[in-house]
Amino acid sequence: MRPNRPDEYWLASAARLAARGRPVSRPNPAVGAVIIRDGVVVGRGWTRPGGRPHAEAEALAMAGEAARGATLYVTLEPCAHQSARGPSCTSLICESGIATVIAGVEDPDPRTAGDGFARLRAAGITVRLLPIPAARISLEGYLMQRRHGRPHVTLKLATSLDGCIALADGTSQWITGEAARAHVHSMRAKADAILVGGGTLRADSPRLDVRLSGLEARSPERWVLTRGAAPAGWQAIASPEAIADMDGVQYLFVEGGAACAAAFLKADLVDRLLLYRAPVVIGAGRHAIGDIGIADLASAHGRWQSGDRLTLGSDTLETYERKRS
Repeated sequence: MRPNRPDEYWLASAARLAARGRPVSRPNPAVGAVIIRDGVVVGRGWTRPGGRPHAEAEALAMAGEAARGATLYVTLEPCAHQSARGPSCTSLICESGIATVIAGVEDPDPRTAGDGFARLRAAGITVRLLPIPAARISLEGYLMQRRHGRPHVTLKLATSLDGCIALADGTSQWITGEAARAHVHSMRAKADAILVGGGTLRADSPRLDVRLSGLEARSPERWVLTRGAAPAGWQAIASPEAIADMDGVQYLFVEGGAACAAAFLKADLVDRLLLYRAPVVIGAGRHAIGDIGIADLASAHGRWQSGDRLTLGSDTLETYERKRS
């Protein structure tokens, strides 16, 4: 007897599929879709490189006639607008015989924004919005861009136990071990762009690429925070607020150093903090973050909530999410 999985289970499965499309689905969001009939997966898909085919189209093509009477679980409301690249997903769904659509997030794109759901209902399809966290998290870069006009920002710090990123003379390679550094590369592979400060660029000439087998092509765009000109192969912004000008970037990975990290924190533009901590004490070293304008402890509290904690060899990764009102 097949297990009767709850809707949340299948929508979370669609969210995991969506991760396969990040960030190569740019400029489109990375969406995941699963089609279930009689408790069995008959179709699945995620947004392909360059944004096409969409996740729903992939899943429907796999399901074929098995889509009739089935339930489609999709992380984002199906698009309602037709383009030169193909028909809308709502049109494909209406033609497929799908009986029910369960989506995690309503699309803020004004070309869809509820119209996708309305068209499906008008065609006699049952529609349900199920806003589970996994669906929202899988789309956080797209949603940030649509709602706030900027990328989702992750700040990465690799420090000693006492919060230093280098010795007093600037020596910093390597504080964390091989496992932690490999994890950083996997995070880079999920970003559209990676950014460091001008001081880090001049001092270290970092490659900022992805050095994991099979993922080398996922190396993100390279950006530098500087008021000067960017070198060949780099792009420049003069202030953190200028990330709104990063065309099409949904996920920005900031790697520091201290002045760059402080600038983004002071501007309140960090959404996620990744703290890689090595079991070493440096003492009189260089601190991870410069002055961010905190005048009293009360102002420092209430900004962050702790998330996942992961052991990476002898190091630890602590994740913190920005609290939002």
